[in-house]
Amino acid sequence: MAVYLDCNATTPVEPSVVAVMMRFFEMDFGNAASPIHDYGLFARTAVEHARMLVGKVVGARPDEVIFTSGATESNNLAIFGLVDAGQKSRRRHVITTAIEHKAVLEPCEELSRQGFEVELLHARPDGRFSPEQVAEALRPDTLLVSTMHVNNETGVLQPLAEVAEILAGHDAFWHVDAAQGYGKDLEPLLNRRIDMISVSGHKIYGPKGIGALIVRKREGRIPPLQPLLFGGGQEQGLRPGTLPVPLIAGLGEAAKLALRDNQERRAKYLAFRQNACAALDDLGAEQNGDEVWTLPHCINVTLPGIASDQAISALKNVIAVSSTSACTSHTRTPSHVLKAMGRSSAQVESSLRLSWCHMTPDVDWAAVTGILQKLR
Repeated sequence: MAVYLDCNATTPVEPSVVAVMMRFFEMDFGNAASPIHDYGLFARTAVEHARMLVGKVVGARPDEVIFTSGATESNNLAIFGLVDAGQKSRRRHVITTAIEHKAVLEPCEELSRQGFEVELLHARPDGRFSPEQVAEALRPDTLLVSTMHVNNETGVLQPLAEVAEILAGHDAFWHVDAAQGYGKDLEPLLNRRIDMISVSGHKIYGPKGIGALIVRKREGRIPPLQPLLFGGGQEQGLRPGTLPVPLIAGLGEAAKLALRDNQERRAKYLAFRQNACAALDDLGAEQNGDEVWTLPHCINVTLPGIASDQAISALKNVIAVSSTSACTSHTRTPSHVLKAMGRSSAQVESSLRLSWCHMTPDVDWAAVTGILQKLR
């Protein structure tokens, strides 16, 4: 069977995460909103324990963690949740970047249709947006700045520390889509100037269908968000509905392991990367994104003379890879991230993304290079 190298799309689930979830599927299946008996009480206890574990990764308090269905919902809640506050305060200026995930770009497009002014910042050839552009774009009526932590297509870490300094004296709310970096690159997300952080369970070896929006308090209050859904009042009134206790417990376990095993996992990422890069270098691969800023579990490369769709098909029995974000791969549209970085259409159409994890087995790189050489 092919070795799975598409962990930026979704990761395998840690065995201990599966074990934790099965307990709540099979035995402790109570509703966390019904602590009137032991089943419900234990479910609520499990949820609050997971809330603590998820927040601990970024230095957040348990009451700053709002469970959602995943980072896409968290992004939408962070963006659309501020619409009412923006209209009331007449602050309708929003800043984001051209390399964001569609789960940020499309909500921002909808904000534009609702009368907000959305300013889209360019990306540099190294795969990062410019913090200087953030400083230049910032205005008194800026309501929201939404930037990603790590790019999902290139693995490039974005300049969060610099943005934090720029926003230090401004009232704008800052949302960070951390789907790709939460639990992997720890330090940047500890900065409490970040008001909202989007988290996804299935990017950190947890289950699909669960995530969180971490909402940090300012002067004792979370950002003035309004819910997208109504009915039930769960999650501080921001996300109603019966809590999926097995998924939440699984996310908590995954968060615990991400923090505990961070350095051990990083060492395995780096060892795998060394072999991958050596093989790709033999093919004349050109990396998309400065290696200095690229996290060790991912690489995006252009293979001159080899069409990405042909490469993916030819390699399918050896390695499973992708050429773009999982959320847009079905559309066959060129990567908006690589285009924003200034890559030509020919380069974009010859690019592959390989992403791995600490559980990824060894790859027969000789077989990979042999197959790709025949495509030239």
